[in-house]
Amino acid sequence: MNPENEIDKTEALEPVETAAANVAEARGGVDGRKCPKWLLPLIAVVCAVVLVVAGVVGWNMYRGAKLAEAKEACATAADTVRNNANEYNALLNGDAADAAAVKAEQVKDSKTVESLGKELKASAPEYEGCVAEDAKGLDAATVKLGEQADWYKTHEQSLSKAVKAVTESKAAKTLETAKTNLTAKLDEAAKLLTDSDGKVQDNTTRETLTNAIDAATRLKDANDATKIDKARKTLEDAINGVNASVQAKTDADAQAAAAAAAAAQAQAQAQSTYSGVSSYSGGAYRRTEGSTSGSNTYRGTTSGGSGPAAAAPKPNLNGAYGCTEDCYVPPNNLIQH
Repeated sequence: MNPENEIDKTEALEPVETAAANVAEARGGVDGRKCPKWLLPLIAVVCAVVLVVAGVVGWNMYRGAKLAEAKEACATAADTVRNNANEYNALLNGDAADAAAVKAEQVKDSKTVESLGKELKASAPEYEGCVAEDAKGLDAATVKLGEQADWYKTHEQSLSKAVKAVTESKAAKTLETAKTNLTAKLDEAAKLLTDSDGKVQDNTTRETLTNAIDAATRLKDANDATKIDKARKTLEDAINGVNASVQAKTDADAQAAAAAAAAAQAQAQAQSTYSGVSSYSGGAYRRTEGSTSGSNTYRGTTSGGSGPAAAAPKPNLNGAYGCTEDCYVPPNNLIQH
């Protein structure tokens, strides 16, 4: 081996630093001076403070985020309660109030009215809102608001169902009543149509009644109470028209009968002006004395048929009935009183 080569290898090796040398270097400056003893504790304290501040800041940020989240959740729950409460109150003050005015005798099933009454007695929850200041309180308020929202939704549905039941039951009762009334009116109209034949002053009223009967008969089995009631009203008007025509003819016939009776009575009175009786015996009329009505008797005489008849006296019209004594009145001109 070449000694020169060995020398070259030795010069090529670099010194190796040990751990003790590194520590010594750390304790001393670059120029070999040592660091102060208080520096490391200070660094540790600063690091601890930084960690504490970071932890506080982090906790506050977390707590703030949780509070904001709780506020948002509570506000959402509050909005839900208000919406559900508004829908419930709208029903309560609207259709439910109208249904509450319906009485048991107005519906086909009275139990529907009872059920509605129970629903109307339900007490709504008291709204408190999101008044808490921390997340825990807000979370509790959110839970309570959720329960209130559910209450309003549930009772809105049950109240709506009760209102619908009353409404439908009332409609069924109304329809049933309308059909019953129409049937009764049809029976009345049919009887009147038969009884009024030849007894009306205007026969067109009976034709109107016939048309009304036909129209009403077609609606007997309908399910529209309004149309049925309208048909019944038309039928009732036609009945009144026939009744009025019958009454008009009755009155007219009564007046005609009264007029005929009055005429007959006047004629009878004219034919019987005097209550006295006059008799004719073939000769002169003689007034019978002592009679207020004056009974005049004609008395003629003959003398065995050989003598002339006595001359008839001339009429004297100064006394009662035209004669005071014997007077002559031609046989064909008898005076009756």
